[in-house]
Amino acid sequence: EPSPQDYFSSLQAGRASLAYFSHDASPGAQPFLEQIENSAEALQDYGISVVKVHCPREDVSRYCGKENVLRKAYLFRGNMLIREFPTDALFDVDAVVANVLFALLFNEVKYIGTLADLQNIENAAKGRSDIVFAYVPATGTAEHRAVMEAAFVYGTVHQFVLTTEATLLKDTGNDKPDVSSAQLLFCHCQHATDLAQPCRRTAMGQALTLLNIHRHLKLMGAPLVTEVAEDPEKVSTVHLQLGLPLVFILSQKETYEADRRTAEFVAWQLLGKAGVALLSRDLVDLNVLLRSNVALKMPDERVPIKYLALEDTDEVITLVEDKNKVEQIQEEEEEEKDTDNQDVQDDQVVEAVSRDKKRELPLEQILALTEETFRSALLEATRTVVLFYASWEAVSLAVLRSYTEVADHLKGTRGVSLSRVNCWDWPAVCTKENVTQFPTIKIYEKGERSVVYDGMWATEELTSFIVLSQVSCPLKLATIDEAERYLRGEFPSELSSYHHTSLLGVFSTATSEAREAFEEAGNILSGHVTMGMYFEDDASALSRKYAVSPPALLLARSRGQSVEGIALSKQSAQDMLQMIRYELLDIFPEITVQNLPRYLQLRKPFLILFSDGDSSQMESEEMLKLAKGRPQRAFVACWLNVRKTPVGRGVLKTYFATVPSLPVLLWVNLHAGGQVFRFPPEQSITEANILSWLEKLNAGLEVPSSTLSEEDWKPPLPAYDFLQMMETAELPFHTSHRHGDTPAQHPPENPGGDVPIQETKAEKVGSPGRDLRGTAPRLAAREKQGKRHSEL
Repeated sequence: EPSPQDYFSSLQAGRASLAYFSHDASPGAQPFLEQIENSAEALQDYGISVVKVHCPREDVSRYCGKENVLRKAYLFRGNMLIREFPTDALFDVDAVVANVLFALLFNEVKYIGTLADLQNIENAAKGRSDIVFAYVPATGTAEHRAVMEAAFVYGTVHQFVLTTEATLLKDTGNDKPDVSSAQLLFCHCQHATDLAQPCRRTAMGQALTLLNIHRHLKLMGAPLVTEVAEDPEKVSTVHLQLGLPLVFILSQKETYEADRRTAEFVAWQLLGKAGVALLSRDLVDLNVLLRSNVALKMPDERVPIKYLALEDTDEVITLVEDKNKVEQIQEEEEEEKDTDNQDVQDDQVVEAVSRDKKRELPLEQILALTEETFRSALLEATRTVVLFYASWEAVSLAVLRSYTEVADHLKGTRGVSLSRVNCWDWPAVCTKENVTQFPTIKIYEKGERSVVYDGMWATEELTSFIVLSQVSCPLKLATIDEAERYLRGEFPSELSSYHHTSLLGVFSTATSEAREAFEEAGNILSGHVTMGMYFEDDASALSRKYAVSPPALLLARSRGQSVEGIALSKQSAQDMLQMIRYELLDIFPEITVQNLPRYLQLRKPFLILFSDGDSSQMESEEMLKLAKGRPQRAFVACWLNVRKTPVGRGVLKTYFATVPSLPVLLWVNLHAGGQVFRFPPEQSITEANILSWLEKLNAGLEVPSSTLSEEDWKPPLPAYDFLQMMETAELPFHTSHRHGDTPAQHPPENPGGDVPIQETKAEKVGSPGRDLRGTAPRLAAREKQGKRHSEL
């Protein structure tokens, strides 16, 4: 805290310093001084000192005058004043660092307000340097600081451009910009060949932090395509080092030029997401099938390189963008094996489990139950979720993986305990609980009433079922306020973070029959949907608000933003169940692998829009109007995103010889004739045009584009008859016996593979069937366990 005289005499030429001139009698400046002190260390990294100058009372100079106290800070380079800052602009450390660097780098970082400014800077940079263009909603933010710090380091290499104008985001090619979050684009101008064309732009997908910007600039500086002539296992690029995958395009001498163009095209599409390398088969001896044309190497060295045969570049791009795609594509065997096809290739689940057999599952959060602990464990928690499985069975092991992810999602959730029972070890428990198939999940409430899960085995669906089953179905609401909060998605609180459609039944005292049917339907739908019920004396007030009369059903979609009222006549529980399931279907749904069966069950024609990404707002609005405007819903109006659901491309290839340009609108009647009609591509997709086209279809005036085959879908190979094989081989069931029981047959010898035969025989005398008990089932199953399945 020097005096003004000492401060000005100590200033060094070329060195920057941020000074605040303070009086003793200025307690209001304390919060600002704390931020200035906190920023001193950060600014010191950039050679900028922070100084609090102590002003004597009698000093009335320019910087110590009373009118400036508490209101300004000053940035000097040497003894030259660079910038005056109002103190309220330096509200925290990020603001101090961002604004100070912005002032010092004023000539290096161009601030622009219009698209013309950006175009002028691009034109000037073409052939000379690349541009880093950043949008921040406001200056002084953490994102602004990150951009300025990056500019301090990379400003001599790239031209940095900054804007706070939201309109510029849309002008730079983003149709639906999120103006509330900062964004960064890398403009490739240095190697721009066509001066009349704008520079290519690559958006940074991560949040604007200094580390992410550094990572993005490293990726932009890497070679677009790397040519390699060595074993892919030994290849290491900047992409792998930064945690991104590396795609190899397998090439040969005859097609080198075409492969090089393909690799460059893919590299531009995946820039910032993955690296691309061109691998010559002529120079490297690869022990893979000749038809394999792409390889994928993950940054995790434990994951083996996958060699694939893909049909087009879209599949390569989807391979990187959709992590599940790798598992969906049929992997080719690295070499032909003289084994029976039925032994390996008819069961994709077994293959998937076998591929992951060395990967142990994190089972710490899932309690392993035994005959002795099962009943007591059910009484300890309000709700106990139990997975019944067999440790040798592939589907059980695959579901166990999903179950560990569910446990991770629900970690810390009060009143919910996740556990498992290996029915191979504890058959008596599973028999008593009436478990007749593997895997089975049951949710026990206070150890008494249980609900069986009958949905899909994916993590998201399992988690949702467990969370929803915590709440009574239907949930009885006591007040109008509770009912309103329920419709808004705020009640009960444990479901407030889940986005779902809420159903509310409104009943009067005179409608007990409909109410009982509603309650019975709710018991059946428990865990799959949230249902509330209001039947107090003032139910009529709720009915009037939504223009329905009891008994009625209110559907609240999108957290109560739209509430639809439906009258309930006196119906059976089964009728009400069917009606509720139908009403829960979306009006204009996006078709996915998971929800397709629900819409196929309606047995109605599909009017389906295939799009390459999100459908445009105009198309969506027109299709939505069409779907809403037909009260009887004679068909299912829907859409499919081939990027999100890549199997859609395979569907289109079945309908047409080649995939048509998207979007494409089709009428498909899978339940009557299988004819596929294509909406005329020269017409715009509007409600009027579609209705006119549908009238022509009904009148038989349109010719189908294709007709689907009536051939039945059958498995490629006959199924195993396990029971017949067990009879032939005289393999016993694995059962446990109470003291005094006499086993009818001996258990199989050494089923665990890790217990010596002598010990196993000795153990048979005292406790038959216990040789595997206590072992933790893993996807890294022992070879012996896997062999047992293939032998059967």
